[in-house]
Amino acid sequence: MKYCRLLLANLFRKKLRTSLTAGSFAVALFLFGILVVVRGAFHQGVAVAGADRLVVVNKVSIIQPLPLSYRDRLLRIPGVAQVTFANWFGGVYQDERNFFPQFAIDRENYRQMFSEFVLPDNQWQAFLADREGCIVGEALAERFQWKLGDRIPIKGTIFPGTWEFNIRAIYRGKRPQDDATQFWFRWDYLDERKPYQKGFVGWYTVRSPTRTMPCAW
Repeated sequence: MKYCRLLLANLFRKKLRTSLTAGSFAVALFLFGILVVVRGAFHQGVAVAGADRLVVVNKVSIIQPLPLSYRDRLLRIPGVAQVTFANWFGGVYQDERNFFPQFAIDRENYRQMFSEFVLPDNQWQAFLADREGCIVGEALAERFQWKLGDRIPIKGTIFPGTWEFNIRAIYRGKRPQDDATQFWFRWDYLDERKPYQKGFVGWYTVRSPTRTMPCAW
């Protein structure tokens, strides 16, 4: 303790040097924090994704759609065991601040492809039977106090107009990291009503157990 005054006097003897030293420590800590977050984000993505699933998008841009006819072409590629597709909707519920992901999905294969999302069979069948049916994650349902049978209006931004959906199922994730905030509805309902790009989808997801799929679109 007897050297405290000497240390303080030396620190403030050259204030610029002390400020630069403190600043270098602050920058180092900041960069360390950023790198930890980035590393965690990359590892979280690997944990959430399926090791045998690949996403196929347009090589020009992720926002460019792909023809529905590519589904059969993908299935003919050696090593591809299963194919499904989805389309981003991008609507607004009540207020623009109420953001949540909305996907028009392939009702035939989407559930089998993403088996980490669980819902009762009777609810899935109710969804298939209702052209305006939708499926919501349990976290999303809790957020807006939604329940089965509720009718949800969503204002389209990419696809104009007010779209109304009936909640027919509520899913949950098997793992803590599974996203339970999504909103799914039938792609055929979207394709029927949208004024343009009929017969196109946003992206494909393929299951390739061999993980050797030579594909580029």
